[in-house]
Amino acid sequence: MRLYIAEKPSLARAIATAITNSPQRRQGYLDCGGGVYVSWCVGHLLEPIEPGDYRPEWRRWRMELLPMIPEDWQRRPKEDVRDQLTVLERLTAQAQEVIHAGDPDREGQLLVDEVLEWCGVRGAVRRVLINDLNPPAVRRALEEESSNQRFAPLKASAEARQRADWLYGINLSRAYTLHHQQQGKEGVFSVGRVQTPVLGLVVARDRAIEDFEPTPWFQLDAALAPPDTPDALFRARWQPGEAHSAHIDEEGRLLRRKPAEDVKAKVTGQDGEITDARFRERNEAPPLPLSLSVLQITAAKRYGLGAEQVLSAAQSLYEKHRLITYPRSDCRYLPEAHWEDRQELLEAIQRNLPDLAPEGVPDDPGRRSRAWDDGKVSAHHAIVPTRRVMDLQKLSTNERAVYDLVARFYLMQFEHDAIHREGHLSATIAGEHFRARETGLLYAGWKRLEPVQRRQEAETPKAPLPRLDPGTPVHCHEARCLEKTTRPPLPFTDASLLSAMTGIARFVKDEALRRTLRETDGLGTEATRAAIIQTLFNRDFLYREGRSIHATAKGRALIDGLPEDATTPDRTAIWESRLEAIRQGEADTDAFLTQLASDIRTLIEPARSNFAPPEPEQTGVHCPRCRAPMRRRSGPYGEFWSCSRFPGCKGTRRITEQPDPQDEPQAQAEGTSDGMDQAPVPCPYCYAPLVRRNGRNGPFWGCSRYPGCRTTVPDRDGRPDTRAV
Repeated sequence: MRLYIAEKPSLARAIATAITNSPQRRQGYLDCGGGVYVSWCVGHLLEPIEPGDYRPEWRRWRMELLPMIPEDWQRRPKEDVRDQLTVLERLTAQAQEVIHAGDPDREGQLLVDEVLEWCGVRGAVRRVLINDLNPPAVRRALEEESSNQRFAPLKASAEARQRADWLYGINLSRAYTLHHQQQGKEGVFSVGRVQTPVLGLVVARDRAIEDFEPTPWFQLDAALAPPDTPDALFRARWQPGEAHSAHIDEEGRLLRRKPAEDVKAKVTGQDGEITDARFRERNEAPPLPLSLSVLQITAAKRYGLGAEQVLSAAQSLYEKHRLITYPRSDCRYLPEAHWEDRQELLEAIQRNLPDLAPEGVPDDPGRRSRAWDDGKVSAHHAIVPTRRVMDLQKLSTNERAVYDLVARFYLMQFEHDAIHREGHLSATIAGEHFRARETGLLYAGWKRLEPVQRRQEAETPKAPLPRLDPGTPVHCHEARCLEKTTRPPLPFTDASLLSAMTGIARFVKDEALRRTLRETDGLGTEATRAAIIQTLFNRDFLYREGRSIHATAKGRALIDGLPEDATTPDRTAIWESRLEAIRQGEADTDAFLTQLASDIRTLIEPARSNFAPPEPEQTGVHCPRCRAPMRRRSGPYGEFWSCSRFPGCKGTRRITEQPDPQDEPQAQAEGTSDGMDQAPVPCPYCYAPLVRRNGRNGPFWGCSRYPGCRTTVPDRDGRPDTRAV
């Protein structure tokens, strides 16, 4: 028996259809005949167990229990997909050959590998990488099987990431939730290895906008022309020299009006000459096809779509409609073998989007751009259209928008270069230096398909500079001093926040670290960035104002309470690079997690050192279970007394004017007295409150932490006799 295990049902159907035209549907798998079966996962069928499953005391959110570092990592079946795991357990037990067909990324690798481990598959496992759900592409992929052992480092990287998220998220979330709750704040303050630095970027940007104070600055322009050709007038900007450096800010802006006015008076009506002249035409090649991040950024700029909306639409186009290739790709290059398929893809685009490719023929269908390069294709290639043709009116608005962008960037590969006109003139007037520049678009080429025009290209083109040679005399007809004002930074949008996550190096202060981070993928991965941003919204850390993204008061409070190392991208971006090193087989998972555990101890120390468990309010009412003080609470049926040790103790009392024994069934069951005026007696071993119980030899007192503590004390006239211990 030969068994394929796909990551999801849609991929399983594509594999089965590529094997046979009529696969038979069974419960949880497809029968392709001849002893070949195709089954699937539904996302992760297994999940890391909860802290309390490792140790019972870890169920409680207590500062003294942190950090929680499991010694033997374990997983458990996810209940909502337990039936599918049962199917795979049965099929793998019968299979002589197993083929891993998870998605070609680290999560896809782990997702199936963990099922194989759970099912006890011991034999050699094969691996296939499928990027495109069209039958020809799937058949080609099935013919290129390799050993699954080759991808062991990819699985190790995914496993390290999963465990790192568990350690970091659970320990820091508990520590800083307890920290904020002690200050009177409500709710859970979750901390994430990646999400919190992203939140830190937004908080820092919001505060930079709020703290911004506009500053006036000044710009001096001069109208220059050769004396004998006054029609060749052009404007040039004054370049302040060293004499004015004290009045120039770090961006080269002049902060005082007087120097500009002095130069204005000095040069008006004076003669000078051209000192430098350069003109050229510059070719600009088409941009590469899309990765997921570039697709999300472009869709946010063009259509105002959120990152999660783009990913959802792209996933639907891939799985449901089979109109594009694998969308969670971080690569922008294509296999060289795909060059031969270009004509079929171009025809499909022309039939699906006739307005986008007039007559179905781009400028140069024989052009081979730099996009086709085997050496730069990793586990998956760039996102491109497939050969499938369908009525796009059946797609949602977001799906049509995403397909349009994917098609545009593919068509650009067959368009001519755009040609820009660039010019530069420098002049000296009365000892002062002026400079003029021009840019313009001579030939659009691929830019006719560009979905988002750059600001300077969208503006009205300026008149070209006159073609003057160095040494040409010029006359200053007039000069003007313009007052401008510095502008605050713009708030983050989906596009700029995704761009910040992918190009995180520019937000890092350390130069050596910045150089390292330029070589990595930034914060998060192509597949997780949208989910990270959405999580911050779901947890009430971010909110939208139009297209702008801002931090909530809760988000700011979290960032303010954390050590700086947990709120900046430096540390987490380094972790991403270490995960990549594990994927490349250049680093060890255990060493990574050991260092991470040490980092976590350092990061929770500020919360621990400032934490003092609040003293329970002395209400005069004691818990019938453990004798601890009780506090007044409100519930769906009104107010009641609740143990101050909740959830460690769940003792309750009804609120009455006079204590009534009938209101205390727990007290009677436990054998305790009313206790309304009695303070609890601590356990002589662990100092938890003692509880009065009935045994076969009569009443006795036992520790309320039983079975964690098994201390017992004799009863003496209804009170514990600690002298006998």
